[in-house]
Amino acid sequence: MAVGSQDSPQDFLNAHNAARKEVGVPPMVWDNVLEAYALNYSQGRVDTCRLVRAVGPSGQNLAWTISNLSAIETVALWVFEKSFYNLTSGVCANDGDCYHYTQVIWINSTQRGCARVICNNNNGFFTACYYYPPGNVPGKRPTDGIESLVKAVAPSPQPPQLLKPGQTHAQALKPKAR
Repeated sequence: MAVGSQDSPQDFLNAHNAARKEVGVPPMVWDNVLEAYALNYSQGRVDTCRLVRAVGPSGQNLAWTISNLSAIETVALWVFEKSFYNLTSGVCANDGDCYHYTQVIWINSTQRGCARVICNNNNGFFTACYYYPPGNVPGKRPTDGIESLVKAVAPSPQPPQLLKPGQTHAQALKPKAR
């Protein structure tokens, strides 16, 4: 984890995964390379700590706060935006900013790394989280594909057949003659 934070990577990971679990999205894993990108970007922002998005192959969430929020509190700032987002329609209500939240729960974003730095002149704290693959793809919803994921892990609709004494699995599965 980065300078200025008492939180572990697991704290950021747990906060993200709790939000994902609420909408049925599988958990993310921590990625040290993404953490290094987040730290490098954050260290480059310490003079102004302005929230300026980077352009690149990763998704990104940024936060600037006066107080040193915990990882859980920082992620909660982004997750709060769910109140502006309609998961069914995929639309932000009242032109609300919900893209931090949608990045947190984006089903295809499976890896994440975060870093926090102290801004120069005691001007607050800057946090960056990077996500891969990136979310917020135009024309897509954050949970697109969850139906096929559920089907892939859903139990078979047929009850299991008990084997008769001496019968093999192949024999039990063989279609019966009519």
